[in-house]
Amino acid sequence: MQRIKKFFSDIVREMRKVSWPKRGELTRSTITVLSTVAFFTIFFAVLDLGISKLIRLILE
Repeated sequence: MQRIKKFFSDIVREMRKVSWPKRGELTRSTITVLSTVAFFTIFFAVLDLGISKLIRLILE
């Protein structure tokens, strides 16, 4: 039981050492991630549409 208590107290101690991002940095990172995901979603959707049309042209 003592090992479990020590384990969790070590976790708490280590979490206090973590450098958490500031609000502005977190907002910029979130916007960057969402923009990247949106860009690649659109890119691959257009690519998929183009390949589908090309295959339809070849098979007709």
